[in-house]
Amino acid sequence: MTDQIQTSAEMLEAEAIPRCREVHTESDDHGPDLPEPLKKPVGNKSPARWAYERLILYVKKFEESLDGDQEVALGFTGGDAGTLRIEGMGYFDPDIVTFYGTDTMGLKTQMIQHVSQLNVLLRAAPKHVDRPEPIRIGFRLAEEIEVEQVLENDDIPVT
Repeated sequence: MTDQIQTSAEMLEAEAIPRCREVHTESDDHGPDLPEPLKKPVGNKSPARWAYERLILYVKKFEESLDGDQEVALGFTGGDAGTLRIEGMGYFDPDIVTFYGTDTMGLKTQMIQHVSQLNVLLRAAPKHVDRPEPIRIGFRLAEEIEVEQVLENDDIPVT
């Protein structure tokens, strides 16, 4: 218990500040390091954007554990649809998240999901045989979040 007095607005704001904690059996890892844009209260973010930004952190963290012959793929849950090699992600306000990529047969694939039904299984897949290096989409997407935050803070419209 602290002697600090908070207004009701401060208490609500504190509740909206993102928190992330994980415990793993194999390491002292306690979840992804949140970049500055995600340490701030949720504010006016839509559920889709909020889910999108957090998914990026999980994809990036998952990629950090892969070796040089693996890439991140998304396993479809609840059926035998297989996997999708993640080559892009996006969101459509207020409540849609989408994944772009190719399936195990090399066919162009897109998964569109409502945030209330979001269920993502990340898998390690062999890198594409025609590429010398695996694709690391999580790192690219994380950079985009930071660039977008800078642009929004400068009141420049983001397209």
